[in-house]
Amino acid sequence: MLTQVTRNVWSAVRHSAQRVNAIIEIIAQPSLTQLVLRIALATPFWRSGINKWDSFFQLNDVAILLFSGEFKLHLPGGPYAFPAPEAMAFLVACAEILFPILLVLGLAARLAASALLVMTLVVELTVPDGWPVHITWAAMALGIMAWGPGRLSLDHWLSFERPKG
Repeated sequence: MLTQVTRNVWSAVRHSAQRVNAIIEIIAQPSLTQLVLRIALATPFWRSGINKWDSFFQLNDVAILLFSGEFKLHLPGGPYAFPAPEAMAFLVACAEILFPILLVLGLAARLAASALLVMTLVVELTVPDGWPVHITWAAMALGIMAWGPGRLSLDHWLSFERPKG
């Protein structure tokens, strides 16, 4: 008798779990998940990029100061090697604007995610205490790189063959 009750309880639990999983699968569609991943990864880089500019193609003094003083690690060969801190600040600030835009649009999304993963690794070397946040950025970038941008992307839309005629 106890065995039959146990089987019934487990059957009810299994059935409930299957129903919950079915509901979750309806809500968490892969295309929606991939879109949210792209937006979530783009957001911190976009914000960082926007904060580096005073006006169109005019970096603010803080961005240049960061790359000449704080972020010496970003400069191959040390702080006084080419590229100059100003050039590196400009390139990074442009990348922090361009790659998030590409990610949100889902255009060259795997390339954009790869670039942001490299930037994340450099940021981690510069600010090692930020690893709990950086590892989430890396996980999102790797997810986009592995599974692509999804159906809600320009990459997907551009890959369809158009009818000829």
